[in-house]
Amino acid sequence: MPIAVDIDVMLARRKMSVGELADRIGITPANLAVLKNGRAKAVRFSTLAALCEVLDCQPGDLLRWETEQAEAVAQSGDPEQPESD
Repeated sequence: MPIAVDIDVMLARRKMSVGELADRIGITPANLAVLKNGRAKAVRFSTLAALCEVLDCQPGDLLRWETEQAEAVAQSGDPEQPESD
């Protein structure tokens, strides 16, 4: 998916654990891990707002768009060999 999730970056900047963030925004650590690792298919605006409030950031600090080729390079590590479906 061309949407990259940078929650782990903000967690590191805020010196906060996944468990603490999950408690403070009111979701399970497992569901936060799904979102953090980019495996979520959707995110509620209320969850995004809670993340931004607790982490004191903007939605763009947590989510960013990448081209399909950039995503393939990130997964394969080889810019000349994008992943095929």
